[in-house]
Parts: sequence; C-alpha cells; structure tokens
Amino acid sequence: MQRNNIAILIAAGMFSTLASAELDHQGQFYAKLNVNAQSADEGQDNFSEIRSNNSWIGVKGEVALEDDIQVVYRLEWKVDITGEKGVDNLTERPQYVGLRSRLGELTLGRNFTALWMAQGKIDLYNHYEGDIASIWKGENRLSDVATYTSPVFGGFYGVVSYQAEKSAEGDDAVSAGLFYGDAELKKADLFAALAQDFDVAGYDVTRASLHYKLGAGKLGLMLQQQEPADGGESREGGLVSYSHRWGDWELRAQAQTMEDDRTYNLGVDYRLGKQTKLYVWGANIEQQDIPDRRYLALGVEHKLSVGF
Repeated sequence: MQRNNIAILIAAGMFSTLASAELDHQGQFYAKLNVNAQSADEGQDNFSEIRSNNSWIGVKGEVALEDDIQVVYRLEWKVDITGEKGVDNLTERPQYVGLRSRLGELTLGRNFTALWMAQGKIDLYNHYEGDIASIWKGENRLSDVATYTSPVFGGFYGVVSYQAEKSAEGDDAVSAGLFYGDAELKKADLFAALAQDFDVAGYDVTRASLHYKLGAGKLGLMLQQQEPADGGESREGGLVSYSHRWGDWELRAQAQTMEDDRTYNLGVDYRLGKQTKLYVWGANIEQQDIPDRRYLALGVEHKLSVGF
C-alpha cells in the first residue's frame, strides 16, 4: 500500500505545483472508472465475477517555453478498483516527459509503441475479454523508451519508438509507423496507419489499419502478420469492426482472426450523458489447444476531468 500512497502523492503534488505556477501552462487531471459484472465460461463450470477493466487516473499537460518550445508530460496509472484487500491496485501506464517544437515531439519514459498506436480506435473491446491482445501480439507498452513524433505534413505524420538495451547483455527494440488523420476521427473522416515492430517483446509484427466514418457509423479494418524475432512460424490475421450511433444508443460489433484462432464481440452502449454510459456485451474466443471461452457482461463507465 505504501507504493500506492507514494504514487498518489506525486500526482497530487504535481497537480498543485503546476496549478500555482506562473507559466503559460495547460494541464488536465483525469480519471476513468469502468467496471462490469460478468458471467464467464472458460471450459469448465460457469462462474461470475466483478471486473475493473479500463480504469485509470492521470495528469497530463504542456508548459510553453521560449522559441515555440513546450514541455509535455504525462503520469498515468491503471487502477484495479475491484482488487483484493492488501494487493497493490496501481500499475504503470504511459509516464513520460519531453519537448515539443515545430520539429516534432520527443518524449522519454514509458509509452505505447508505434504499432500499438496504429490500432487507433478500431479495437472496440480494448481492455475487455475480447481485446485484440487475446490472439494478436504487439499490444505493448514499453519502459526505457524514447518516442519521436514528427510534425504533420498533409495529414501524414510518423512515430518511432526506441527501447534501450537496459544492460550490456540486453537487446534494443524499435517500433515505427506512418499515420494519416487522427484516431478519434474528429479532424477527418479517415484514419490510416502502417506500422512495424522490430524485435519488440520477442516478436516482429507488421500491422496495417484503416478506420472510416460512414455517417453515424464507423468501419474499422486491420491486417496483421507476426512471427518470433528469433525465427519461427509466421502467422497472419485480420479484424473488422463496426459501430453505429442512434441517439444515445451505440451498437459495437467486432470479429478477429489469427490463422485458426478467432474472437467475436457484440455489444450495445447506452449513454446517460457525456461522461457516463451503461453497456452490455458478449465475447467468444476460440484458440487452438485451448478450450473455447465465452463471456457475457453488464457494466458502467464514468469519466471525469479537471483542467488547470
């Protein structure tokens, strides 16, 4: 529990200090709480559980310096709000500091890889049981990493993530991607990406993705090839997702493959406001040599943010 208290004190202290600093500063303290009750069948008897999914707390912002340079920072922790008593319920998510200028942005710390960023918002069940990580490699958040993001040229920009060796016996790793548009589909109706992992977490992975806004709907497509970096079988798969809004209701459907492995997700969200929603979803995961897994969940998500 001491580690939890230290992390919270750091975030609170940084929030207080930056809020009172006489700088051209824009920052945000934010949190998201996402919990569901679910019924699970993992090849034996059914059981019920309460799960904390995509819950986190964090602080991020930028401070303007001279010559059009900004300091950028982010400190974020995943929170398991259903964790057992006495168990550390905070784990690290993106945590970095860096500089941004007309030449791009460079950060140092802990961050997602360029290949992870290439999924945009296509994975509609990120952090749920049907997350694409259930059968795909490449969903990595690396420590000891430098991340460079280029300026935008005609809607295109690049991202390169470099992970240091950490020791004389260690190996470095690189993840690089070329992107078009924005993942939220707010600035344009199209998001596209092509990314490659080079020996990241032991795998070489290539991912191509496309997300397109169709009126009230969004269609997502991804293709992936993956193989062990030290040699081994190369595997290929694809994913298609579709979401559609009708007022406060949103349908979310997704199917994914990796050779003979399959995942299927189907669910509905109901928005109670801009920051709160109820949801229900079902997931089916089929993998070779592993019993099929089936889940049915009902949950709630709430977001909050405070600018400073």
